[in-house]
Amino acid sequence: MPAPELIRIVSRDSPMALAQVARVRAELAALHRGTRTEVVPVKTTGDRWMGDLSQVEGKGAFTKEVDAALLAGEADLAVHCVKDVPADRPLPAGTLFAAFLERDDIRDALVHPGGLSLDELPPGTRIGTSSVRRVAQLAVSHPHLTCVPFRGNANRRLEKLAAGEADALLLAASGLERIGRTDVITEVLSPETMMPPIGAGILALQCREGDTAVIDAVSALGHADTHREATAERMFLHVLQGHCNSPIAGYAAATPGGELSLRACVFTPDGKTRLDAHEWAGRLDPATLGTSVAVALLRQGARDLIDSIDH
Repeated sequence: MPAPELIRIVSRDSPMALAQVARVRAELAALHRGTRTEVVPVKTTGDRWMGDLSQVEGKGAFTKEVDAALLAGEADLAVHCVKDVPADRPLPAGTLFAAFLERDDIRDALVHPGGLSLDELPPGTRIGTSSVRRVAQLAVSHPHLTCVPFRGNANRRLEKLAAGEADALLLAASGLERIGRTDVITEVLSPETMMPPIGAGILALQCREGDTAVIDAVSALGHADTHREATAERMFLHVLQGHCNSPIAGYAAATPGGELSLRACVFTPDGKTRLDAHEWAGRLDPATLGTSVAVALLRQGARDLIDSIDH
C-alpha cells in the first residue's frame, strides 16, 4: 500500500515534544519522499498543571488531549515518550503502537552550575525534581541532599535553576540531547546509581487501528530490539498496576546476540525499602518476561508497598 500524501502528527507543544516530532518527520521524509507531514500541537493537562500529577489523572495528564485528537480524526499519528504513557491500563480503544523508534540514552543527568558531580554536592544542596523514583533513590544514596519539587518542561526547569529556585537538577539525558542542551550536563548517572523509569529513552508512534496506510508507512521506522524492550517493560508495569506516585524503576536490555533481560525495582517513597528482581528471557517472549519479573516483585510484597502509597 502506498504511503499517504499527508500525515498529520499530533504532539504536546513543549520544545522537547516538538523536537521529538522533528525527528519523526525527518525519518519519514527519508523513507517516504512523496509524503508530507504537518504538526498538530496540543497543550495537555500535564503541561498546564504544575502540582502533583496524582491530582490530575497521573501520567495520563500528558496523553489525554493527544489521544483525543487522534481518535477525533484531527491527526493521523501521535508521538509519545513511552515513560509518559500509562501502562496500568490499555491504550485508548481503537489505537495501537505502530512502532517504537530506536532507543536513546536511558540514564539520568545531573545539571550543576558549578560543575560538581553528584558525590561532590555538599550537604543541604537542593536538587530540583518531582520524580518519586529519583527522590526515593537519593534518600538512601545521598541523604544529605534535599529534593525540592520541580515541574515544567526541561527548558523551564533550566530557567528555574538559573533563577536560584534549586542548586542542581536531575533530568533525562535523552531529553537534554533532544533539545540540544547537552552542554549543561555535569554528570551522566549510571543505572546502578539512578535506576531509570520504565520506558526511558523510547519514542512510540501511535495510530488508529484501522488506518492501515499510516500504520504501514510508520511501522518501517520501528526498531526491533527497542520493541522487545518496550514490550517487556510495559507488561511489567501493567502487571504491577503502579500509579504515578509509585517509585518504580527498571529497564530491559537486548544484547547483540538476541538475549533479553529485565531489571526492576519497587521502592517505598523514603527509599528505605527496596525490592529488586532481575531475569533473563531465555525462551520467554518479552511480555512473559515482563510478567515474570513483576510476579517476582509481587512475591516480595510489592502489592502491599504500592497500595500503601497515596494516589
